[in-house]
This record gives sequence, C-alpha cells and structure tokens, in this order.
Amino acid sequence: VKRYEATRRRHPFDTDGSGVLEAIERERVALEEVKGVADLVVDTSELNVHQLKDRIVSAFSETGSTLMQVSVESFGYKHGIPLDADVVMDVRFLPNPHWDEQLRPLTGRDEPVSEFVLNNEVTQRFLSHLEALLLDVIPSYQSEGRNYLTIAIGCTGGRHRSVAIVEYLVGRLDDCEVKAVASHRDVDGR
Repeated sequence: VKRYEATRRRHPFDTDGSGVLEAIERERVALEEVKGVADLVVDTSELNVHQLKDRIVSAFSETGSTLMQVSVESFGYKHGIPLDADVVMDVRFLPNPHWDEQLRPLTGRDEPVSEFVLNNEVTQRFLSHLEALLLDVIPSYQSEGRNYLTIAIGCTGGRHRSVAIVEYLVGRLDDCEVKAVASHRDVDGR
C-alpha cells in the first residue's frame, strides 16, 4: 500500500476503483499458482520502492548491480536547451573554432576541431572541474535510485565546442562504472 501511495500510481488490479487493498488481494489470488512454482519468493510488505529495486537487482543481476546509463548530449543554444536534461553546462566561453575558416565546415568529431577545443588551458581547467563535479554527483544520483542521467553540453550552434567536449567526456565517463553514450542533437545544423 505504501509503495502505491509513494509512487502515486494506480495498482494494475484496481480496474474498478475499489482501492489498493482490494487490488492487492486480487493480485495475490491471481499469482498464487505462480508463487507455488517460483524459485524465489520475496516478501515485499516492509520494503519501499528503492529497497525493492535493490532486492530484485541483487537477486537477478550477475554483478549484483546495474550500471547507470549516462547520456551526454551536445546541443546549440540557438536551437534551445534539451527539455530532458538533468544537468546543463554552457561551454560558449571556450575558444570558438567557428571563427577559423578552415575549421568552420568541420565538427567537434573531427580531430582538428577537437584539438583546437581541447588543447587549451581554459578548456583543460574547465574539464578538470567538470569531471570532479560529475564524479561527485553521479553516485548521489545512483543512490537516489536513478538508472539514467542526461547531461547536456551546449555551445552556440551545437557543432564544434559542445561536440568535442561530449566526445571527450564520454571517453572519461566510461572509466567510472557507468554506461556513457554520446549524442549530438544539432551537429548537422538542424
């Protein structure tokens, strides 16, 4: 009952609005046969949603835990901030390859642009602080029961600086016991 109150979700067996208690009783009746042949029966009556998740993961995961998926997305501020972002970082203060005629047609995935952005003292200081921040907060997100996190990195157009930073960060986060995935929303100019 407490779990359904905490999540504010309707119990799947409460099809007629009779309430959570009656729905739980219907569920027990429906699952009685399954319970009889189950290899593992978990008494969930005293578990909250986070404890239940931890119990299920520890019972069925080969490693005993699941890796958090961290989506690191580049974007251009001129196209708007991604609505699903949990963390947003603005990198428009970094040197801009757009002003170099030879780099302008390239993207942050291309080595000349990546080197231009990353081989800079300001960028190196920023990345050092950003990595420290992420290494500090990601475990806190995990302890709150989060399975995924979206980090959005933005520059003006979303083609150069943010793309280079995202590619770099994904490489670094892969070493941190998370599954990091890069995406580039505006790299093609939208």
